[in-house]
Amino acid sequence: MSVHLLLSAGRGPQECAWALARLLRRLEADATRQNLEILRVQVVPGDRPDTYRSVLIQVSGAGAEAFAASWTGTLCWQAASPYRTGTGRKNWYVIAQPCQVDTPRTAFTEADVDVVACRTGGPGGQHRNKASTAVRATHRPSGIVVVADTERQFSLNRRIAMRLLRQRIENGDETAERAVTAARRHVHDELVRGDPVRVERPTPERKPARRRP
Repeated sequence: MSVHLLLSAGRGPQECAWALARLLRRLEADATRQNLEILRVQVVPGDRPDTYRSVLIQVSGAGAEAFAASWTGTLCWQAASPYRTGTGRKNWYVIAQPCQVDTPRTAFTEADVDVVACRTGGPGGQHRNKASTAVRATHRPSGIVVVADTERQFSLNRRIAMRLLRQRIENGDETAERAVTAARRHVHDELVRGDPVRVERPTPERKPARRRP
């Protein structure tokens, strides 16, 4: 089982990109404790070192879906800004959303196509009107239907119908891929500041124990 999760600093200030890097490390540590594997699929760095505008990760292992759900929503890194010492703001928000990365390609084989000879009206002469030279082709997996009747021979119309079906299927796959890409881009605009599902803070530094005199 694997799930893709997109973490984004949205349109926030550079501190949000800084917070994203810290939240990502906290997420990865949490995954390690649960015997899950995290793969950074795509990283968009921020303007400063060790910052990220967005990171696409893949979570793999038993319980990956539940783990991703526990990190889904608005995340908050609560710490003073490392860049602006004068600001009193300490809450920096990041969004994390599951997303689809790949769309399955529709395999096209002629064995999945039902071909039926038919007649069509319109110009074309007596032969075209009387003989069943037109072709109606149905791609069973997708339900796409095309009719080819431009030629006077059944075999030529069949060849055209197969080409039309292939083009329709490829166009549908490309449309689905564009929709998935657009959905990922939309995540960057969905960041809502406030009401986080998680609030994480830097781990306090341990002070060395005092030696007794």
